Parts: sequence; structure tokens; C-alpha cells
Amino acid sequence: MFDSLTERLSGALRKISGKATLTENNIEEALREVRRALLEADVALPVVKDFIDRVKLRAVGQEVSQSLSPGQAFIKIVQAELEAVMGSANEELNLNAQPPAVVLMAGLQGAGKTTTVAKLARWLKDSRKKSVMVVSADVYRPAAIKQLETLAGDVGAKFFASDVSQKPQDIVQAAVKEARKSFVDVLLVDTAGRLAVDAEMMTEIGDLHRLLNPIETLFVVDAMTGQDAAATARAFNDALPLTGVVLTKADGDARGGAALSVRHITGKPIKFIGMGEKTDALEPFYPDRIASRILGMGDMLSLIEEAERKVDKDKAARLAGKFQKGKGFDLEDFREQLQQMKSMGGMASIMDKMPGMGALPPGAAAKVNDGQFGRMEAIINSMTPRERRNPDMLNGSRKRRICQGSGTQIQDLNRLMKQHKQMQKMMKKMKGGGMANMMRGLGGMRGPGGFPGAGGPPGF
Repeated sequence: MFDSLTERLSGALRKISGKATLTENNIEEALREVRRALLEADVALPVVKDFIDRVKLRAVGQEVSQSLSPGQAFIKIVQAELEAVMGSANEELNLNAQPPAVVLMAGLQGAGKTTTVAKLARWLKDSRKKSVMVVSADVYRPAAIKQLETLAGDVGAKFFASDVSQKPQDIVQAAVKEARKSFVDVLLVDTAGRLAVDAEMMTEIGDLHRLLNPIETLFVVDAMTGQDAAATARAFNDALPLTGVVLTKADGDARGGAALSVRHITGKPIKFIGMGEKTDALEPFYPDRIASRILGMGDMLSLIEEAERKVDKDKAARLAGKFQKGKGFDLEDFREQLQQMKSMGGMASIMDKMPGMGALPPGAAAKVNDGQFGRMEAIINSMTPRERRNPDMLNGSRKRRICQGSGTQIQDLNRLMKQHKQMQKMMKKMKGGGMANMMRGLGGMRGPGGFPGAGGPPGF
């Protein structure tokens, strides 16, 4: 996420971080680099101008000159101002209403609105323990109604059926009535999108808003549209009393312009950020954490929270028990680790939240290919249970059979075996010397970029 912006900003800030003293000249030089990085990230020009002015005002004052480490103080100012541009703190969803609390979702066609309704329903069920009903008022696309029905089934939300022959106003009135009767906590209303902002669309959604009087009106916007996202958000904000924004497809946005522009232009908080296609890929938006990620400092809090939610604790406890008893780390265990990593969004998602990303060589993070883990898993799946428990028994004929079954090459299998051996050694060190030995063992797993999995194993 925001890879190119992270790369450019980290490079600019690295030049100034070691300065013993800061002068107006080297501050100006650093700010020129920061300004260029923000403009290339498609951040709206008024946002860039205001951001640079605020950083300069603080940097040339007493705040930096009296610091023991002026370079580090400058970076802290940049981080603080990034947070301020995006909203300073997370603003939670307001559900303080007589049930059902109605949440109206608005946005252009293709922004991921229907998928976001399902993601939000899952988040409300899992994180807030709320009962949720969803309804589609998009009578122009029968496929949208069917899509929402399917997604509602996937996330365990109640689905209120609607039909293209009905009027949107009639659909939402009936949905509210049914939600009250069923004692539902939250009703999520998916509305029709258009390919562009038009008067007819705005009139219809305005009518729905007046009819429903929702507690939350969320604007769903595709992060990859850059400055256009901010302009569209402004148009919706003029027509509707928006209460917040949901940024979608942020995992595919290398620039970050939308995240840095939307709040400043609309004055409305970004409440959620979509980080993938799966229904669990929706995160509350924390400006401080996103600013930290943009500057390559990682986001350990989000990583820990994600691990708490997605890592299978029973499997982790069982694996820990094996180590304590001195039992080996076999390929069954290795496969479980790959699956746990995949459940957390893969290596790219984990690395995005790890500190130190800004110190990597330019483009190093982009070399991480999660496809390698899928191939590793396919190889292990092609083995018999006995072979997974006793990998030393793999002779030439067994290896040929496994590669044929997994669609891979012998050298792929050999690399997997080498990686497994390294993991085995690391796990043995954990048993004797705890975490310190484990961290030393990680050295054997580092790729050329200085982190696990960077660029390879070669060939994967």
C-alpha cells in the first residue's frame, strides 16, 4: 500500500534525518522533495500546499532548533502533519440510535460499494457483536441485488429481498419495517451507483436520505482514482450530509493521493479502509497508523490486532507444545505456517505493517511474491502424510511424483526442502534459548533485501 509514496518520502527524509543542525536551506531542500513526492502520489494541490506550509512553519521554529536530534524532530513533524491531514484520530461508526441504526452507503458504480456493505456487515458482527440486515435499493442492476444476497449469506447477515420492479423508496421503507420486527441492530442500505455524478442520481439518493434519516451516511470511494476520488467526494458531500468515507482498493493503490486528500477536501473523516477482496479485508482507519506506514515505520498495532483475529490459536498452541517436548518441525507444521500467513493477507500485507520498510532498497518490497507460498503449499499437498512427517525419505522417484502432482520442477522442491531445513534449525534454537536465539535464526531466512522472503526463494 502506498509503495511509491513511501519510497519517495523515505528517501527524502533519510537525507535529513542525520543532520546535526537544520538550516532554512536544508529544510527547503527536504520540503521540495516531500512536495514532489506528494504531487507524484496524486495528492490534491491545495492539500500539498497547506501541508508544506504547516511543516515549514513548525520546522523553522523553536521546535526543531532546540531538539537534540533535529533531523529526527523534522521527521516527527512530517508524521504529525500527515496524521492531521488524514484526521488525527480514528472516528468510530456511530450506532447510537433506536434500533435499527440505519447506515446509508453512497458512491459511484465500480467503487466496491456492494462488497463494502458485506465487509461492513461482517465487521459489525465480529467486532461489535451486532445483528445486521442488508438491503439493496439498486433497481437498475439486478446483478447487484443478487451479488448482495450471495455476500450476505457468506458473512451471515440477514438479507432483505428486493426486486427491479420496485421503487427504491418502497424497498427501504419495507426493509426498515422488517428490521424493526426482527429486532435487528443495524440496517445497511446499498444504493445505486452511476458511472459519473449526475443530477438524477443525486436527487434519488437525497430522497432516500430524507426518508431514512440514517445515523451514518458513508461515501464509498476507490482509492486508486487519486485526485478524482477527492473531487467526487466533494460532489457527494455537497448533495448529502455525509458522516464519513470508506476508502476501497487501498491495497492496489501505490500512490496514496486519495487517503491524503479526501479528509482535507470534504472535512469528513475516513472511517474504514478496504485492503483486499475478501470479506474480512476491511480495517478501521487510524491516521496515525497509516502515516507510520507511509513513512516506512510500520504498523505493529494493526499487525498484532490482525494476528489476534486471524491466527488459529489452537494450532499455534499445539505447535508450541511440540517444540517444548523437543519434537521436530515437519512439513505439516511448515504448511500450517504458510496457511496462517495467507490468512493474514500474505507476506506483502505483513511486510506493509512491519517497521523498517522505509530503509529497504528502492523497489525491494515490490519483489515479494506471495505466489511462491501457494507453490510451496501445492508441493506439500502432493506428498503423502508419511512423507510430510518424514521428509528425509524423499528419494528421486518420490520427488518426481510430487512435482508432477503439484505442477512444479525438481529445483522448486529442493528449494522448499532447503527452506524447511532452515526453519527447523531456527525452531531448535527457540527451544534452547528463547526469543533471542530465534531472532538470530531468522538471519538464515533473510532474502537479499534484508527481510524474510525478499525476492524469493529464487525461482518461486
